[in-house]
Amino acid sequence: SSADAAGGIVESPTGIAPDRYVYYPGTEALNKDEIRVVCCGSGMPAARHGQAACAWLIECGNGEKLIFDLGTGSMANMAALMIPYQYLDKVFLSHLHTDHFGDIDALWAGGWTAGRPNALRVWGPSGATPEMGTKYAMDHFLKSCNWDYQTRAVKIGPIPGQIETHEFDYKGENIVVYDENDVTVRSWPAIHAGDGPVSFSIEYAGMKIVFGGDTFPNKWFDAYARDADLCIHEAMNTPEQLMKFYNQPAPLALAMNTDFHTSAQAFGKVMSMVQPRHAVAYHFFNEEGTRYDIYEAIRETYDGPLSMAADLMVWNVTKD
Repeated sequence: SSADAAGGIVESPTGIAPDRYVYYPGTEALNKDEIRVVCCGSGMPAARHGQAACAWLIECGNGEKLIFDLGTGSMANMAALMIPYQYLDKVFLSHLHTDHFGDIDALWAGGWTAGRPNALRVWGPSGATPEMGTKYAMDHFLKSCNWDYQTRAVKIGPIPGQIETHEFDYKGENIVVYDENDVTVRSWPAIHAGDGPVSFSIEYAGMKIVFGGDTFPNKWFDAYARDADLCIHEAMNTPEQLMKFYNQPAPLALAMNTDFHTSAQAFGKVMSMVQPRHAVAYHFFNEEGTRYDIYEAIRETYDGPLSMAADLMVWNVTKD
C-alpha cells in the first residue's frame, strides 16, 4: 500500500522514494538561467568533523564555478561534490584569516595532482601595507611549500603548481574585480579585525548573490547588498555560548558580538534593511545546544525567509 513521505507518496515499501529536498552531487543539471550555491564550510576557526570553516561554491548556469573563501577543513566537502578540479580554479578571498583561506593548500595541491591543467587563480584584497595583502600571502604560501612545488614540478609539470594572484584595493566601493563569461563579481569594504576584509556580490543572468565574508554591520553593506536574491552573512554565537562551548573569556565573547563580528540580532537588523529574497546565516556552531537561541535572536529583528547554514546545504536560485 502507498504511504505519505517527505516530498511525496511512496507507492510500495520496496519502491523508489519520492524526490526529496536533497541534492545528490552530479545528478541534477543546472539550467542556463540558474545559480547553485553550496555551503562547503559554515563554521568557526576551530573546525570540527561536521562543520568546516568558511567556504562557498557558486555554480552558474553557463558553467562558471567560483569559490568564495576556502577555510580550514572545507576542501573535504568541496571534493565530495566530485567536481573535476579543472573547473575549480577560481578562488575569491574575503580576507586572510585562516578560517577563510586555510585550505588553499588542499585545493592547490589536490587540483595539481588531479588534473587541473592551469595555474590556480586567486582574487583577494590588498592590505594596509603590501605584506598584509593577498599577493604577499600567496607568494609566501608558495615559498613555504617550496619542497612540495619543486618535487611535483619535476614529476607532474610546473604550470598547475603556480598561483595567479589578482589583488584589488580593499577600499574600493562596489568595484568590479571580475568580469568574465557573463559573471560579474564586485567588492566593497567590510569591518573586521583590521584593514583589508571585503564583502562580495556575484551577478549572473539578472540574479545577485551577496557574500559578506566576516563583517560588522556597516554602511557599505547597506548600500551595495540590496536587491540580492540570496544574501549570506555571518551571525555569531551568543556571548553565553562562546563562553560555554568555546572557552572564551567574557570580554572576548562580548567583543565577538559587538566589535568585529555580527550578533544574531544585528544580523536580523541588517537583513531587515537590505531585504534579500532569502537570507543565510553562517559562521556559528550549528548544533542542538546553540542553533535555537541564535534563530530566536535573529527573529527578534527579522521575519523574512531564512536559512541557518550547515555544511553541504544547497540553494538553487532562479528569478522565480
